[in-house]
Amino acid sequence: MSDGLSKAILFIVQFLNFTIMKVQVHSIHFDADRKLISYIQRKLDKLDTFYDRLVDGEVFLRLNNEGVENKTVEIKLRVPGSLLFAVEKAKSFEAATGMAADALRMQLKKFKTKLRNGRV
Repeated sequence: MSDGLSKAILFIVQFLNFTIMKVQVHSIHFDADRKLISYIQRKLDKLDTFYDRLVDGEVFLRLNNEGVENKTVEIKLRVPGSLLFAVEKAKSFEAATGMAADALRMQLKKFKTKLRNGRV
């Protein structure tokens, strides 16, 4: 990408006050493909609609040797003053990511309610 184009994109992002949460994906004992990583990024970016002060996220993908639901997704989500965490197992990483993102969505709603009520 040219330098001028990247500066223009950076300006537009800053102008719209739009930030993409930094997500680190760690796949344990295998290599995750780009499609899976972009799916995870999209799912976690949607959480920004529930609480817009997300700092960053860390995702661990594991293959287990037991049963049909042998894929585990662990997600750590940092928000100012707290750390939210979800672990889910499913037949596919996409399904487990969706379930973990739903669990984090509920945690974010609860966290936001506590903030509004002054309990955090």
